[in-house]
Amino acid sequence: MASRATIVNKAQMPTPIDPRKKPLTIKIHVSTATGVDITWADNHSSHYDFPYLREECPCATCNEKRDQEHQHSAKSPALISSPALPMYKPKVRAQSATQVGNYAVQINFSDGHNTGIFSYDHLRTICPCAECASAFRATVG
Repeated sequence: MASRATIVNKAQMPTPIDPRKKPLTIKIHVSTATGVDITWADNHSSHYDFPYLREECPCATCNEKRDQEHQHSAKSPALISSPALPMYKPKVRAQSATQVGNYAVQINFSDGHNTGIFSYDHLRTICPCAECASAFRATVG
């Protein structure tokens, strides 16, 4: 009699979310174009301008582009654009925003980009204040 192997897939337990990265209130100011305001569970308040969020988009396309720009600037630092020849770039705005489950928001930007899903974890990590920079991001020194 042949033995049968049974494969049991153990479900991985989700990583506990840092309670500081849980939002209490979220206000996305699409019509006034002032950005996103979040009050977190630890009562910290964060403000994100839409151009900042667009630059920090976590989607694969944007991550790849940032990696390529970083590699290019590391290879040829002399080719960094000159401030004497600034390129006009219209200020990016949000056209709409949608809540994704209970963990993220997705923003449709005026430049047509809409594939980034900004998890609350990511938003707290990229909070532009110095306090969050030291608490959630590794400093390069």
